[in-house]
Amino acid sequence: MAIDPATCLGCHGDKIQATSFAASVHGKNACTSCHVEITDLARHMKGEIKVGKVQCVRCHKKEAAEHFASVHMLHDIGCASCHTDIHTHTYWKKDKRAVVAKCIQCHDKESVYRQSVHGMAVAAGNQDSAACNDCHNLHEIKAVTGKDGRNNSEFHTKVCLRCHSDRKMMERNGVFNVAVETYMESYHGKNYRLGYPERVAGCTDCHTAHAVLPGRDPRSTVNPKNLVDTCRKCHSKATFLFTKYYPHGEHTDRDKYPVLYWTFLSMTGLLVSTFAVFWLHTLLWLCRGFIENREKQAALESGELFHAVHDGHKQYRRFTRRHIFLHLLVITSFLGLALTGLPLKFSSQDWAKMLMYFYGGSANAGLIHRICAGITMVYFGSALAMSIHFLFLRKDLPGNFLQRLFGPDSLCPNLRDLKDVTGMVRWFLLRGPKPTFERWTYWEKFDFIAVFWGMFAIGGSGLMLWFPQFFGSFLPGWAFNVATIVHSDEALLATGFIFTVHFFNTHGRPEKFPMDFVIFNGQMSKHEFIEERGDQWKRYEEQGVTEQYKAEKSSGPLYDFFFKAFGFLALFTGIALLCMMTYAFIAPH
Repeated sequence: MAIDPATCLGCHGDKIQATSFAASVHGKNACTSCHVEITDLARHMKGEIKVGKVQCVRCHKKEAAEHFASVHMLHDIGCASCHTDIHTHTYWKKDKRAVVAKCIQCHDKESVYRQSVHGMAVAAGNQDSAACNDCHNLHEIKAVTGKDGRNNSEFHTKVCLRCHSDRKMMERNGVFNVAVETYMESYHGKNYRLGYPERVAGCTDCHTAHAVLPGRDPRSTVNPKNLVDTCRKCHSKATFLFTKYYPHGEHTDRDKYPVLYWTFLSMTGLLVSTFAVFWLHTLLWLCRGFIENREKQAALESGELFHAVHDGHKQYRRFTRRHIFLHLLVITSFLGLALTGLPLKFSSQDWAKMLMYFYGGSANAGLIHRICAGITMVYFGSALAMSIHFLFLRKDLPGNFLQRLFGPDSLCPNLRDLKDVTGMVRWFLLRGPKPTFERWTYWEKFDFIAVFWGMFAIGGSGLMLWFPQFFGSFLPGWAFNVATIVHSDEALLATGFIFTVHFFNTHGRPEKFPMDFVIFNGQMSKHEFIEERGDQWKRYEEQGVTEQYKAEKSSGPLYDFFFKAFGFLALFTGIALLCMMTYAFIAPH
């Protein structure tokens, strides 16, 4: 039989109040429920039974298991270290004030928490506000020794997101309820979501862990007077202008962030209008191309196209080695930029995390991205040099600067392009013959001009994001918010256009499928030359220079095999990225 607690209190009543013990959470237990060694009262009273430490794990298995893996256990802090009132302990009823009061008995350095927005709210009885256990748990308390490691960096953001992602909780407490969304849309948040929180700033890097105060409070780390010091923790050369960055700028909020709103609206308009026009152009061409192929097949069967072009198999030179080399640079750099940039844009996707893991982390991806950006600047500089040479220095072209600029060998749009566009639309709708083009078609000119626009939009914004401290010394911080929107949306436009419209124009249209090899060997047959660029051939014949462009020899089999393999690899890589991008837009987040 269990020993009656009243008997125990006969000796221990000076330390344990019967009424207090009875009202405690353990009041329904006998003394020997914890002091299990005492099985014989007489022997206990004689001192013959050694009483050991109470083993709380006998009843509190879950809490004991959590505590066993905690930092408290590593420092010999047992149950009774916190639960000192074990005989009078009452249920806390999830009142966070009790937790705070207990924790700060030892953690006096963190007592600044009581003056924070969280601490004052908890003291006022707001159970929504964060207390010690909301971040550190009650028993499974893990070590937090700094912010350098991945786990610690993740912790200093993860615990904040847990509450601040609860929109209902934030709304009922009057707290900015899109902090998580705006953070996740930033460069910092995207790296965190990809699994590399140690590479970027987390919540506590700006707001601190315990002394969280509103921005209007002069003691706050995010108060305008303190922002320079806060930013300099990571950006050592940060200036007052640099701190004008909007860490939680919401581009859909027209009233608070008009610059971001109109930038986003403009870029979205550019995206929608460009894709609407060229996707319609591609769809019409696709349909008309199939009809044209059937017409050619019927003509071949009837013998109408047999011997249509004399020596139609002969090869003529369209591109020089320099053109081929520059195009290889374009392919390599563009795919490198897309492969490393798209995972950052679509950081919530599993495929994005897999790609980042494949690169060895976001730091390696960033290095590859910058190397490819450098290659982009090389071929852009080459394009500028070639343009200057074409307009001013070449001796084999007639005319002055303006005549060359708008002449048939120029990539600058001219009035002829309007005629060609109209002719193509009529051909699409079965209203007329297919136009015969000069050296450059209107879609090729658009691709060329897009490189210049892209370098200013993507290249300019990319440089700002690459060297934020330099540009932040003379540009306001919100310029980086603008640069992020421009860089992201323009990159989406470029990749979407290349992987759909450009791929179709060069490789996917029925008359070229599956690949147009001319850009890799620079050659095309006389038949293809006359069919696609009849006006250019006619002009060369009138000038008597056609044989000057005759290829001396065709490219060899090894050359063809290597570059066709390279071309198909690039093509399939682009299509795979296109599928991933499409999935990211339609898949639930």
